[in-house]
Amino acid sequence: MSQVRVRFAPSPTGFFHIGSARTALFNWLYARHTGGVLVLRIEDTDKERNSEQFLNVIYESLDWLGLNWDEGPKAGGNFGPYRQSERSAVYREYLEKLKAAGRTYEKDGAVWFKLIGERTEVFDERRQKTVTKVKVEPTVINDLIRGRVERVEDEDFIIVRSDGNPVFHFVNVVDDIAMQITHVIRGEDHLSNTSKHVELFKAFGAPLPQFAHIPLILKQNGPGKMSKRDQGALIEEYQRRGYLPAALVNFLCLLGWNPGDDREKMPIEEIIRLFDLPGINQSNARFDDKKLAHMNMVYLLGLPADRFVERARTYFQLHAADAPALQAEAAYFREVMLLSQPKIKGLEELPAYTQYLFTEDYGTDPKMKEKVMARGDPKARLGELIAGLAALDFSSDSAIEESIKALAARHGLGFGDYQSVARLAVSGTNVGPSLTSLFRVLGKERVRQRLERLLAAV
Repeated sequence: MSQVRVRFAPSPTGFFHIGSARTALFNWLYARHTGGVLVLRIEDTDKERNSEQFLNVIYESLDWLGLNWDEGPKAGGNFGPYRQSERSAVYREYLEKLKAAGRTYEKDGAVWFKLIGERTEVFDERRQKTVTKVKVEPTVINDLIRGRVERVEDEDFIIVRSDGNPVFHFVNVVDDIAMQITHVIRGEDHLSNTSKHVELFKAFGAPLPQFAHIPLILKQNGPGKMSKRDQGALIEEYQRRGYLPAALVNFLCLLGWNPGDDREKMPIEEIIRLFDLPGINQSNARFDDKKLAHMNMVYLLGLPADRFVERARTYFQLHAADAPALQAEAAYFREVMLLSQPKIKGLEELPAYTQYLFTEDYGTDPKMKEKVMARGDPKARLGELIAGLAALDFSSDSAIEESIKALAARHGLGFGDYQSVARLAVSGTNVGPSLTSLFRVLGKERVRQRLERLLAAV
């Protein structure tokens, strides 16, 4: 078997969609699994909608996801140019081949591709006009995912518009032939185009690539394919929110493919080893942002301490540059971030989650304050904590817990009698790291000040 050559062929007409990312990923995985070549080809013939901004979004998104290409813009290769806007000479050459073979004709200023078969004029009720139907054998596509698929292409179709621009079907096939693509892996929504493409391959006398049409990604709620307007559909959103690219890649792998068992978090090397086209499901995959958030949390939890702190600092610098966290000493910043690591689902939660640990100007949840102050005798507990604070051992979480328990025992109480009001005092809320961790990180003096501030306010 010759070397596998696959291609990812996006159009720079908008931000990078999660469906495009998964198509790129499945092509990349198959190339890496087989030791093949991934070609990046830019389909930029739509002059009105294309932009260099969106082209750069494609490059940046692929780089961020770690999906490197072997041939294409910025990588070079022997089959360029790799932007369709620069391949006009190639398309003219191939068009002449079809003309020479008698497979084209002009009508209404456009160039049409002529099918071979018995031709009959019939009135099309739906379109309310007479059309030419061509009697041809059904096109059989042995799809590597969907199995045997039959399609009938029984009408001639335009390959060059009246404005002189070649259409998608024509340039797509020409490029696949010229770039020696062996496998076309693309979304199921392209399956309806494949009979046209097969007819063009045959007309050029070129070998057919193997087709593999991957299932669609359905929107989270309701019917239909996930569009660019749906929440969570754009890759840039996850970059902005500080998601880990490895988590998103792992999640996308499982949208339509599974490794044959119930595993979810998998190293990319293992995914490459196991990935193959027959393992892709035929049924469509539904997007689930909660599952993605959970996957990201799992990856965050698994980061080594230094890498997590580094990513956290980068996130603050990019998205919360005025946060007091960046003014803190490096050792204290690190301690707070590592305290937060097991508790958050994404880096975007860090500024709000850690605010009270970096400033004395933090709010108090009024509902929580009302609830805490209505139970037991919180003022007495605050007073007892303040009075006994000097004797508390702040050397570790366990030492703090044992010290508070000893204090409580002296008053005939338990640890829980102090916990809610102490947490409210030092954080203004009832969620976050453990109370003992908060005491340890804040230190005895700041804890004292916060306890006294709450006592003075009630």
